[in-house]
Amino acid sequence: MDTPLLTQIAAGRPGAVEDFLRGYGNAVWGLARRFCRSAEDAEDATQEILVEIWRNAARYDQNAGSELTFVMTIARRRLIDRARRLGRRPQIELLQEASELPGEPAKFDAAEFDDEVRRAQAAMLQLRPEQRQVLELALNEGRTHHEISVAIGIPLGTVKSHARRGLIRLRNLLGVAQPEQEGDLE
Repeated sequence: MDTPLLTQIAAGRPGAVEDFLRGYGNAVWGLARRFCRSAEDAEDATQEILVEIWRNAARYDQNAGSELTFVMTIARRRLIDRARRLGRRPQIELLQEASELPGEPAKFDAAEFDDEVRRAQAAMLQLRPEQRQVLELALNEGRTHHEISVAIGIPLGTVKSHARRGLIRLRNLLGVAQPEQEGDLE
């Protein structure tokens, strides 16, 4: 097809997301692996990046550059932002052996993914408005606690409390096990 995959995703073509993941998933993972300290961290970063690209597929303009350039530019920027949030500079690691490369990526199940997105959105709606606002700024826009504090005009400690309590509440609503029970902080 001559139509870019991101344009197809934005138009809602069935199968476009799977085609996109097959075409670009390994490239994004490879870049993430060079920025991240572990394969697990790289997998998390890759998932976050691919979801963001999927959500913003309509922003792609094929006249501005290739689809690969668009994808890799977003991936690189998000990896740099992630490294800054984690308080460290990107550490580029060269893979020593081909055995460290991941095997065939797991098949993407769009229906399962859509169901998980709906569950997460429904859980977000059950949060207190201030918790939801802080988490949306942090998760959707990648803002730091300090940036959120300045943007909405509340103390930094309050932002951190809203974020922590909101995440704990989300874990409870989604049935995710917590490292240690902290009681109901709603």
